[in-house]
Amino acid sequence: MRQPGTYSGMLSANMAGRVGPHSLPLARIKKIMKKSGDDVKMISGEAPIVFSKACELFIEELTKRSWMVTMQGKRRTLHKEDVASAVVATDIFDFLVNLVSESTTANNVTDVPEENVGTL
Repeated sequence: MRQPGTYSGMLSANMAGRVGPHSLPLARIKKIMKKSGDDVKMISGEAPIVFSKACELFIEELTKRSWMVTMQGKRRTLHKEDVASAVVATDIFDFLVNLVSESTTANNVTDVPEENVGTL
């Protein structure tokens, strides 16, 4: 039996807040955008779609870097310590350093070379 594809209306029709092939709920993104400040009152329909794609790319990049840490540890399961180590080792994720716990990063700091990121 044929399964509905990613772009099929059958796949996303019953999911509230989702329009099209987006994997993140657009209604939730719009809600977060409105909470970002008192000055944000109106948000166009296209803006949450752009934010959704940006979030997908961010998650993908952080996952790739975290997976490299996991592989260096000769494991096949990604742990929160791997994510924390990837955050600490990557300059572009400096804004997340305060979110990872001190105890997690103190024991498992692994240097991930920038040039190896796109080679997965």
